[in-house]
Amino acid sequence: MSIDSLGIHLGPLYLRFYGLILVSGAMIAGYLASVEARRKGHDPNHVWDGLIWALIGGIVGARLYHVFTPPPSMIALGITTEAYFKDPIKILEVWNGGLGIPGGIIGGVIGLWLYTYRAKLDFLTWVDIAAPALPLAQAIGRWGNFVNQELYGKPSDLPWAIYIAPPYRLPAYTDAERFHPTFFYESVLTFLICLALLHVARRYADRIKPGDLFLIYLVLYPTVRFFIEFLRLDSSGFGNLNINQTLSALVALACVVVLAVRNRRQRRVKAAAA
Repeated sequence: MSIDSLGIHLGPLYLRFYGLILVSGAMIAGYLASVEARRKGHDPNHVWDGLIWALIGGIVGARLYHVFTPPPSMIALGITTEAYFKDPIKILEVWNGGLGIPGGIIGGVIGLWLYTYRAKLDFLTWVDIAAPALPLAQAIGRWGNFVNQELYGKPSDLPWAIYIAPPYRLPAYTDAERFHPTFFYESVLTFLICLALLHVARRYADRIKPGDLFLIYLVLYPTVRFFIEFLRLDSSGFGNLNINQTLSALVALACVVVLAVRNRRQRRVKAAAA
């Protein structure tokens, strides 16, 4: 066995730290979801069965999101959406980089929906069980970006700025050495989202409707991502728009509206019943 900066060699096998971190995040998040399922009186085995569907959907969604929205640095190297479709086998080469969290969330939710439909479970109940676990998985998974020295922010002289080795610096920033650790910012903030959702699930259990907890996640995480994008250097674009930031703003605003409408209706029903 030998270890380098990116992974572990076990004979003919090469295990990348990035992949190991992502899998660890998924397993720890699955454990949290199983605890939440048991607390709410549901069979926790559904978590582990559903996790397989969610992971498959998430990986497919994350990869496709990257394929359709490659970052500027990859476009400069000729790695474009058109190039992927000219050589489709490269779409499957996820180890060469390119997974987008927005697509991963969409794909994971679709995977979970398919599982709950097949198992005849209530989708909104189970997506709420998964809601706190999702940002926990993100908080852990972001450390994979640290290992790969990627997705860092603008140059910075702050005490917590991180050193990026020359081979991993973007062409326009080869003279800079230290950068904002945007992966760390997102890791901390998504962990706080996890704690906030766990608090809401317990403190307001008698008031929130099925699906509300996941909608709250879809307000909090996109808001975090929206502001972090101001520091990112290599964000995916669509024309002159930062696609990640634009999508985050639209999702957060839409979910605020949905939450407000759902809870206004609930108050009206209670008032009418009284």
